[in-house]
Amino acid sequence: MPMPATEIERMIKAKFPDATVELKDLAGDNDHWAAHVVSAAFKGKSRLQQHQMVYDALGGRMGGVLHALQLTTAVATD
Repeated sequence: MPMPATEIERMIKAKFPDATVELKDLAGDNDHWAAHVVSAAFKGKSRLQQHQMVYDALGGRMGGVLHALQLTTAVATD
């Protein structure tokens, strides 16, 4: 079963309340997403650590309910 954008955003914002989340459905099937996540929580973290933090926020749904996620992250600035 595909995962809608609202659910992806809700899960990310539950972990990172300050996050700005932009989602794009790459295939029109709610199964292949591009996400850009900006949060102050990423400060001092490598890009790999930032991505791991987002995947962790998705609670193991990657590769199952959420088939594909093209992820970019950035540190929020004041």
